[in-house]
Amino acid sequence: MEVTKEIAEQYLLQMYQIRVFEEQAEKSYMAGKIHGTMHLSIGQEASAVGSVSALGPKDLILSTHRGHGHCIAKGADLKLMMAEFYGKANGYCRGRGGSMHIADVASGNLGANGVVGGGIPMAVGVGLGLKMQNEGKILLSFFGDGAASTGAFHESMTLSVLYQVPVVYVCENNQYAMSFPSNKWTTSEGLASFAACYGMPGKSVDGNDLLAVLEATEEAVEHVRNGNGPALVVCDTYRWRGHSKSDRNRYRSQEEIDAWKEKDPIERFKNHMIEKKTLTIDDIEKIKAQADADIENARLFAESSPDPDVSTLEEGVYAPW
Repeated sequence: MEVTKEIAEQYLLQMYQIRVFEEQAEKSYMAGKIHGTMHLSIGQEASAVGSVSALGPKDLILSTHRGHGHCIAKGADLKLMMAEFYGKANGYCRGRGGSMHIADVASGNLGANGVVGGGIPMAVGVGLGLKMQNEGKILLSFFGDGAASTGAFHESMTLSVLYQVPVVYVCENNQYAMSFPSNKWTTSEGLASFAACYGMPGKSVDGNDLLAVLEATEEAVEHVRNGNGPALVVCDTYRWRGHSKSDRNRYRSQEEIDAWKEKDPIERFKNHMIEKKTLTIDDIEKIKAQADADIENARLFAESSPDPDVSTLEEGVYAPW
């Protein structure tokens, strides 16, 4: 797949923004500036950017607890996103959502979900609504390999085909459901084969190859947009960090982590663009510097933003009388 210099710059900038955002998130957490927990997707940047880039501006996404990358790929305002991560009053969800529940409805991000597989049945409902609206919009619904073993996944697949909803399901197989390795029960190809059981197309793809993810998702998007019902794409990728910040990461070896780091999606895309003479080393350095500056500005904005006033605690919880 060939891409223009402008598009290549956009893809690389978004991947760098995702990584730098999460590296800063980790630093802020370790410095005691963030409460609660978070789930980092460092190492999965190509899956997020490649799949979301297949959508149109009016299309929608539903994310997961590991959703920072999806949010950025869908065009989030980094300052408002960082403010929400910090729990600030001017964040996307007024500081109520935090890391696991960031939503940006205006840009088409319907939100993340803290329940494993929780977004999959939501996608059926959203997809049914989109079908009834008949405006040509489709939904991209993310979930992980662990969610593919839940009843919610299988029930939702059945209903998705029954109602022919305009949804592309994207399974990010990052090799572990918390501490349980996915290869103990399936493979990426095995996950993709679930689609045939329910009567929809399914495809497994190298999730660390942005252009391969983009191509596979574009095929699925075309299938769905033409009114043929849902489709499934499985991205084979890897998270470099533990499941969450409370994960001591004792269930896998450093050798395994290092082996996957050799497949760094950012380095692969960067080197491919240099080889194709689409981008130069100077172009790439400027893009990385811009990402660094973008995230630093977002951090400064968040840390200087106000905390929610305690008097507003019940707003959005109870309906007014």
